[in-house]
Amino acid sequence: MLKKQEKVFLPDNMSIKKIAIVGNPNVGKSVLFNVLTGQYVVVSNYPGTTVEVSRGRMNLEGTDYEVIDTPGMYSFLPITEEERVARRILLNEKPDIVIHVVDAKNLERMLSLTLQLMEAELPVMLVLNIMDEARKEGVSINIQVLEKELGVPVIETVSTAGKGIEELKKRIKSYGNGL
Repeated sequence: MLKKQEKVFLPDNMSIKKIAIVGNPNVGKSVLFNVLTGQYVVVSNYPGTTVEVSRGRMNLEGTDYEVIDTPGMYSFLPITEEERVARRILLNEKPDIVIHVVDAKNLERMLSLTLQLMEAELPVMLVLNIMDEARKEGVSINIQVLEKELGVPVIETVSTAGKGIEELKKRIKSYGNGL
């Protein structure tokens, strides 16, 4: 899925902020990655594995970000090669923001990974994706209460329709300045 690769040269004193997108398989991580990065996508195998990792670039109001779409993971304690690669990226590359994407219909089951990421002291944002389907199934989530209880930013999205993406970008840009 190589769309276009762009080389960016920065002065030595500037660095690109790094965002890692994590979550279970089939929660919309790759769709969100594509929405955030547009067409600057590079898919490659993680060194020493056959596991694919997508990397791309995004610019928000003059700030450049490298966005990494990690392989699906159910736990921060790896069992599969995909989980080992995702964990290695989180620990070795030290992203500035870890966006944990969850299927809002299955929030309760997926929050254990959110808590594991927080316990690892990673800078987590929680994205409740597929909110349209959750609402159709009668799922109601109080975002403000969840955000207060977890102490991390929580954003609702329907990434396939672009809903919530502007709010997510706003929260990415202000990350680190409080909820």
